[in-house]
Amino acid sequence: MVPDPCSTHTVFNQPPPFEDVNLFTTDPALAEALRREGGEWAQERARAFGEIAGRRETIAWGFQANEHPPVLKAFDRAGWRLDEVEYHPAWHSLLALGVEHGLHALPWREPRPGAHVARAAMFMLLAEVEAGVGCPLSMTYSAVPALRHQPELAAEWEPRLTSTVHDPRLIPAGEKAGALCGMAMTEKQGGSDVRANTTQARPLGAGNRGEYELTGHKWFCSAPMCDAFLVLAQAPGGLTCFLLPRITPDGERNRFHIQRLKDKLGNRSNASSEIELAAAWARRVGEEGRGVPTILEMVNHTRLDCVIGAAAGMRWGTARAIHHARNRSAFGRLLIDQPLMRNVLADLALESEAATVAMMRLARAYDASDAPFRRLATAVLKYWVCKRAPVHAAEALECLGGNGYVEEWGLARLYREAPLNGIWEGSGNVQCLDVLRALQRSPESLAALFAEVREARGADHRLDTFAMDLRRSLDDPADAEVRARRLVERLALALQASLLIRHSPPGVADAFVASRLAGDGGRAFGTLPAGTDFGAILERAAPHTA
Repeated sequence: MVPDPCSTHTVFNQPPPFEDVNLFTTDPALAEALRREGGEWAQERARAFGEIAGRRETIAWGFQANEHPPVLKAFDRAGWRLDEVEYHPAWHSLLALGVEHGLHALPWREPRPGAHVARAAMFMLLAEVEAGVGCPLSMTYSAVPALRHQPELAAEWEPRLTSTVHDPRLIPAGEKAGALCGMAMTEKQGGSDVRANTTQARPLGAGNRGEYELTGHKWFCSAPMCDAFLVLAQAPGGLTCFLLPRITPDGERNRFHIQRLKDKLGNRSNASSEIELAAAWARRVGEEGRGVPTILEMVNHTRLDCVIGAAAGMRWGTARAIHHARNRSAFGRLLIDQPLMRNVLADLALESEAATVAMMRLARAYDASDAPFRRLATAVLKYWVCKRAPVHAAEALECLGGNGYVEEWGLARLYREAPLNGIWEGSGNVQCLDVLRALQRSPESLAALFAEVREARGADHRLDTFAMDLRRSLDDPADAEVRARRLVERLALALQASLLIRHSPPGVADAFVASRLAGDGGRAFGTLPAGTDFGAILERAAPHTA
């Protein structure tokens, strides 16, 4: 558009809105991984969901849900406790969308090969648009394998948790069309050290179907609007896992009191809360004293979702940055045609694709019950992919210049959101220490990960050399904890490189290996070597809007 010289407000050289784009079909790395990792049967579902997720209306819901964060209604006007959280309708619309498409339960509703992979792909698509509903979806998905430690509880609750109807009413779960599950593990004094928990669980007599009263506090209770929560508390036999419903079997509100909602950096559309339990009624999940192994069934699945969420953020940031550069001119030419900007965008695209292919390979391990690979790769990728997300978001934001720093453009929200997956379900140090435990106690897990890396042996000598050096460093126990972050980073890079070499276009794999493994790149994005095939990388990563 040519500016009118008589007008003081002619808008030109601004990119069109990023909307009405199929987030699945315009992401070749994700679409290829869905087919490759066993989810080919879900291609049409993913295509249809990608179209819904990329609609103007759906994207608008994400903005609205963040502009109108949840509000705590602790008491009614007469002073009776309510302990309810009110959400904007847009948040409920997004949550209902996820539930309707089974993002909270697909592998349990359809236990077939590739179900975790199919869910991972669609979960990623929704997380690109808005991450705030990911918490209840993820925890409900993850609660099912934990509940199966107590078969009678699973028989009662699994049909509710796997329903594809979102029913937000606070009524007895047995009267609802569908239910959601949250969790409340950490306390003020302990954080990730849940063995320091002080919440007490008192058995309610013998032969009582594992009924207890819980008294104590929880520093983080996620998604407090849920119908039930998995909670850790100290029983006579030690730290134990419990299922605590919002409504007791006699139809009364449980003594579950929301003290306040957290004022968080990001994830603002989703409520995180502090709660007090005042002799709240709960039922035991698993054996007394086995709370940590029981809850780890949930935590491992939510850690997978942390990797999915981080990969989603990278894809969203990459797509938005490329879209902006293709529609914005500076200094006489489009940004996308300027060599230095092409370097930055291609580097962002490499990181995004590496995260996507690794995440989808990890999801397949949950489908195939590949316990050795899953044991190590979950912690490795939870650390590295989540660690890369914040710097990736910052660079993507900068590609939009001043617009990127403005809320209406969406990248500021992504920037605030990006650190969360690195913190949730165990921070970076917790993941690295978990890797060291796996190396010591489950050596078969390292063998499984290296077997995956060796699938690319001989295809690129730089990966072969990198893998041999890494193996030697892992055999040296000296100062392992001090070196843990470096070791885990290198494990992740070796795995990502192997996957890219085998499954991505040569230009993508070569640039990744050169810059991440062979040292031909800097410490910031946009430092790929001059011989990189920027055009091929950018064309592959570019979203094509309607």
